[in-house]
Amino acid sequence: MSRAQAESVIKNIIRDIGEECAAKGQAASETLVAFMVKAVVLDPENGFNVDRTLTREDVRQLVELCVGKLTEEGSPALDTLKMQVYFDMNYTSRREFIQEHQRLLATRLGPVSRDIMDMQARTQADLEELYRRIISYMLLSSGVGSPNDVNTVREAAAALQSVFPQEELGTFLSLSSQDKEQQLAELTAVVTGIRIFNKFLNKGGEGIDDLPMLLNEALPELSGAMEASLLQTRGLAWRYTALLEMLAGGQEPAGEKDQSPVLLRQALYNVRQHEALLKAILADVALCARQVETLQNDLESRLLNLKEAVQTRTAVSTAVVFPHFTVLSQLWAGLQDEMVLLNVQEAVALGLQPFLLAQAQLFPPAQLDLLLEGSEVRSDEQRMAESAEERVNVQEVRGRQWLFPGTTGNFSKLPLQYRGMCGYSLAARDGLLLPGNPSIGVLRLQDKYYVFSSREAAEQFSSCPDDFTSRVAERARRCPELIQLLELHHQFTGTTLLYKHSVKAVCRCDSGTQTDTHLLETNLATTYQWNEWELRRQAIRLANLQSRVTHSTQTHLSHMRRDNDSQTYPPQDTACQTTRDGETNVPKPLVHMTRLRGRHEHPAVKTDLTRPVED
Repeated sequence: MSRAQAESVIKNIIRDIGEECAAKGQAASETLVAFMVKAVVLDPENGFNVDRTLTREDVRQLVELCVGKLTEEGSPALDTLKMQVYFDMNYTSRREFIQEHQRLLATRLGPVSRDIMDMQARTQADLEELYRRIISYMLLSSGVGSPNDVNTVREAAAALQSVFPQEELGTFLSLSSQDKEQQLAELTAVVTGIRIFNKFLNKGGEGIDDLPMLLNEALPELSGAMEASLLQTRGLAWRYTALLEMLAGGQEPAGEKDQSPVLLRQALYNVRQHEALLKAILADVALCARQVETLQNDLESRLLNLKEAVQTRTAVSTAVVFPHFTVLSQLWAGLQDEMVLLNVQEAVALGLQPFLLAQAQLFPPAQLDLLLEGSEVRSDEQRMAESAEERVNVQEVRGRQWLFPGTTGNFSKLPLQYRGMCGYSLAARDGLLLPGNPSIGVLRLQDKYYVFSSREAAEQFSSCPDDFTSRVAERARRCPELIQLLELHHQFTGTTLLYKHSVKAVCRCDSGTQTDTHLLETNLATTYQWNEWELRRQAIRLANLQSRVTHSTQTHLSHMRRDNDSQTYPPQDTACQTTRDGETNVPKPLVHMTRLRGRHEHPAVKTDLTRPVED
């Protein structure tokens, strides 16, 4: 079967499963269905052979199993899968979200911008309409006020009139579309900065929300609510862990006796997944808080500098204040992005709550308290404190590389396998999730880092790591929610085309490649020429020997090895004598006459100035 045919079969299977789930009143997205198909195929209990093409009977069985699992009620495992899919589909990185937000804003402003670019104003009414459209575009693009508010429009028009009078619309219309867009962006930034500065001076700012104050109120409130939710989730995880340890140790919990370890493990996986996702959101909230603090400090300093520059002068050059206004607009846009990010993070955190409903109904808090009556519930911090002094003895476990805090750089930033959970407990203790303690020692094996909950677990795992990793993978095949929870995607890549399709639908990752222009800079030929005519010109210059001078050099190897000839002319002893011509010079006649002009009453006087021959 070709790749295109296989993809067509997969799409048909996913469509059929989605239709049957919808017929039973359970809405399932294509991504969730694709992930469930992958989970059913990977589970060895279902008997699917991943190396052969699915028959019609296999397809029918696959559809029935997937529909049964997707429509199962009160299943913490299904809720965990839904939680993972929801998070992957609704949460993204800061950079990707900001880029997507800017793209959507540009798409919404596209029609308004095109109307301004294409408008041909011929009358005064057309020019006024164009001016109003420019003001509306600025308000929509900056997000600081509504174009339907009369006071906001009036204030924006006054700010625009101070930097771009209506008389300059003729020059604006003569520009190209690209130049018009650039000028619109520059005018929007300047006008927005002016309005923000007027709000700071309490002289305007109509329709502009106090973003710094709103962010300062929203950040602690959101962080506190999420930390409280995280603490509640972690408490449930500690209780489920204590119950599973009791059952594994042969102890009977108080109260009801028919507690299913399978449902307890599913509930534990559910709350552990919720804990991991909340930690990821909280980390982004903390990053958002740091970014907001930086933006607010820059905004305050810029406003103070601009206020001093404006108040100390009667007239300020536009070249001095316009850059300040532009920076104010950029800082305000950064605060707007942080506010939108906070709203998205809060919405995603609230969207995770419904996926905790199944485990909460199976094990209400009162029932958990009754089951754990008289038992010790240890937190993750208490477990780590108890095992902090247990360090792996490197001498006893030879042939393995162990990393310890204090002797390893960037120890706290190591990418731990299984999301920091103990692989030995997961494999040897029937899928029990226990947090690993890096202080015991981190095992480095094939550029992967493993942590353990105790010294004994570390020693047992290091004795045969391949066996334990395969057992963990087998556990993940039977419990597909562990693939996302423990970040085991790399162990299941490339098995079948069916799995590739589902992974592509569920998981997202950033990847990039870069190729250097010149790998070896020292080998660059600076005299290289690719042009044939340039090479011909160089050949002609080299062949032109008329203006060239030949130079030679003699070295030690060539000394006295060349015949040299020279020619001289002997001295002449003969001479000849020629005649000598003589000559004499006579004086040059020179006569001066006076009284040649004017009246003729007196005759002219002639004076002989010829020098004598003796002189």
